[in-house]
Amino acid sequence: MHWVFTPDAPIYIQVVRQLEQMIASGMLAPGDRLLPVREFASQANVNPNTMQKALTELENRGIVYSKRTSGRFITDDPERISKLREELAEKEIASFLGAMKRLGYSESEAARLISERNSAREQTEPT
Repeated sequence: MHWVFTPDAPIYIQVVRQLEQMIASGMLAPGDRLLPVREFASQANVNPNTMQKALTELENRGIVYSKRTSGRFITDDPERISKLREELAEKEIASFLGAMKRLGYSESEAARLISERNSAREQTEPT
């Protein structure tokens, strides 16, 4: 896994976001066992306390669960993962529409641009 951190938010929040994206995209599959905290922290180059805080947050959200002697695992609840994907998609859409609004586009104009782009791509792709 490649970890990227920026100064705009606390590191543990960025770890949460990146893990959510890995789970939503399927990079981390339902039921996958996560690395132990110290190993995960070392891999991400963060303090173990930071990683612990991020994983606890994911547990509180029902995205990760613990088995007392076995470690932490990605939820195997397909509804929870689907909900996570939708939440992340909504955030991306809101961010995109905000950027388009700052450029002077309405939501319908932005949707038209996307539709036109998709139509153009479909015409140029080999069948």
